[in-house]
Amino acid sequence: MGNVVRGAVAFVPSERCQHFLVGDLKEMPLDRTLDLSSRQLRRFPARASAFNELVKLYLSDNHLSNLPSELRNLQKLQLLALDFNRFDELPLVVCSLVQLNILYLGNNRLYGLPKELRQLTELKTLWLETNCFTKFPRVICQLPNIKTLHLGYNQLRSLPSELGRLEELRSIWLAGNALNDFPPVLLKMHYLEVIDVDRNRIQQFPSLAYLRGLKLVIYDHNPCVNAPVVAEGVRRVGRWADSSDDEEDEGDGNVVQASVKVQGSLEDIE
Repeated sequence: MGNVVRGAVAFVPSERCQHFLVGDLKEMPLDRTLDLSSRQLRRFPARASAFNELVKLYLSDNHLSNLPSELRNLQKLQLLALDFNRFDELPLVVCSLVQLNILYLGNNRLYGLPKELRQLTELKTLWLETNCFTKFPRVICQLPNIKTLHLGYNQLRSLPSELGRLEELRSIWLAGNALNDFPPVLLKMHYLEVIDVDRNRIQQFPSLAYLRGLKLVIYDHNPCVNAPVVAEGVRRVGRWADSSDDEEDEGDGNVVQASVKVQGSLEDIE
């Protein structure tokens, strides 16, 4: 009943109704973190734009499709969570938040990214999973400090050679796309630690043994005829991996555990 009421109230722009959805926003949170997730919001609460000392802003799981220009007042933001909303395009005002380290945009309706995204030179973590990308957004290749990139569950068929410019990139998550071949550019990225190409269409894997930084490769649920060769100590999750029968049966669980470990490292960054 609570969600039904919130959903109805969200259509009413009065101050009283907004207070019902987001509570009292008169004072800046002491921890400089504002969590407005799962509030049935259809518009960003204007009062929050005055909290110019905010470091973390969570707007996940709402009904947002745009953001006001006043958001640019939050110039100290380091984390912005916009996942599970209704964005067809990334609002340009987000690209003005130049101190962002972490940006969550998963589970929206994005099919491209604006060229202005390159202004976010401090960005280290970018999550774009479960959107509508059919081509890799090349502007990402102009983000020099990206360490973790999640583009799983889109419709990507290839990766551009420019991706190799991202020398800080350590983890790339590409599960659930339409890759027919293992992306050649990844073979040149010796600094990668995690490569996830689970649930694609890859039929044959090249050797990954010379990728010196590699620690984990996830390649399960591909129609492959071989497992990727890796260096000693590198963990593989997938068919024919060097693991016990129990581990083979729990391949999906291993993927989740690996994701949790990486998520833990993201929390350290925050």
